[in-house]
Amino acid sequence: MTKDKPLIGLEIHVHLTKLNTKLFCSCPSNYYDKEPNSNVCPTCLGLPGALPVPNKKALEMAIMVSLALNCKLSPYLLFTRKHYFYPDMAKNYQISQYDGPGSMAIAKEGFIEYEYNNSLKRTRIRRINIEEDPAKITYPTGSILTSKYTLIDYNRSGIGMLEIVTEPDIREAKEARVLLDKMRTILEHLGVTDASLEGAMRADLNVSIPGGQRVEIKNVGSPKEAEAAINYEIARQRAALSQGLKVERETRHWDSERKITVPLRKKEEEEEYLYFPDPDLPPIKVDEEVIKNIMLSMPELPDARAKRFSENYGIDLKTARILVMDKKMADFFEETVKLYNDPSKIAYLLINEVQRWLNDKNIRISESKLKPEHIASILKLLDENVVTMKIIKEVILRDIIYSGTDPVKVIESLGLTAIRDKEELERIIDSVFSSNPKAVEDAKADEKAINYLVGLVMKRTGKRADPKLVFNLIKEKIIKK
Repeated sequence: MTKDKPLIGLEIHVHLTKLNTKLFCSCPSNYYDKEPNSNVCPTCLGLPGALPVPNKKALEMAIMVSLALNCKLSPYLLFTRKHYFYPDMAKNYQISQYDGPGSMAIAKEGFIEYEYNNSLKRTRIRRINIEEDPAKITYPTGSILTSKYTLIDYNRSGIGMLEIVTEPDIREAKEARVLLDKMRTILEHLGVTDASLEGAMRADLNVSIPGGQRVEIKNVGSPKEAEAAINYEIARQRAALSQGLKVERETRHWDSERKITVPLRKKEEEEEYLYFPDPDLPPIKVDEEVIKNIMLSMPELPDARAKRFSENYGIDLKTARILVMDKKMADFFEETVKLYNDPSKIAYLLINEVQRWLNDKNIRISESKLKPEHIASILKLLDENVVTMKIIKEVILRDIIYSGTDPVKVIESLGLTAIRDKEELERIIDSVFSSNPKAVEDAKADEKAINYLVGLVMKRTGKRADPKLVFNLIKEKIIKK
């Protein structure tokens, strides 16, 4: 282990979005798009006399996640009060778990494996806690630093979530992003969360470099933003130390607009939270039979699914791993294979072309209007020489992803049928030759220069010609000259 490398640990907070109710009350867990402070009750508001009742399904989900992350399960479910004065918790404490004297987390001492820099990397999981989420704080007239006032929506207060804490085994910002992506696909394959929902998966980032104290960056909302925040923080800490300044232990906020971290407060020590067992929630024994049943009914995890894709569909393991990184993409792939029996073609189109257009709009396939029937139809049209791959890549896919229009209708409305008539193509090639005599001479001397002429023909045909056919026709004409 390189001594001068940063130490990076993650605290990953995961909403259990598949629960029907909050963690300790009967309020619906779906708080999205509801009027502020309308999805609340005396329990999740922490009013005097209201008693919490644990959500059994949350415990089952926590056990399933713990097994998937190779953790040791605790024999008892114990809840702890974590005290802090902050407006996002009406009762001034959060019901959580703690691994210390008189308390325990639901699971600990696990690990997660992921591919990084062409090798298998393992990061240890310190513990997994079940806890309630605080309320949502908004800053109507600016950012956390500039807003003139703050509003609090308690609809989110009491939502069940897991806190997954890693050891500081991560050394690079990009590696943290890869780990978060892998964690997301594991959780989505388990069916415990939908990470595409706002705030469903967030991370606190703990970053330190040799010579400085550990700094925590709170509530970063995506793997991509986590990578950017860690890179900035490492650079900030190194710059401070190089100038002879101290890097103090503190909590910072990631400003995603300016792409910088800003100080929030001095970092609390764990003893400042005054953890103690919640007197309203007595210990619950974790039934071995429940664990056994959960283990037997576990969904297929990403690594096993990638292996099955490779073995059953004949695609290479690297391609399979890319597909399963997004569960919805993997589901889409399998549905498409049922309609068009060429997994390799489907995988190529999804990974290289569909994903490109999805990235352009920063959406996932589940948020697009693309359907498996569309991809099957497109590939059949390609087989029948109705369209070219170039037209599919650059026009048809974009249109269908954003509009959901039937591929045949897109082709008809835009006049995108492929030109494969040799006589018509030869007339166009002759016209290109007469307009570009120097390019023709270059092509005679160097076959690679033919590609320039192919591009000119493709431009004149609106990219409807088959580039391979055009290349061969030009080559024949060049040889004859």
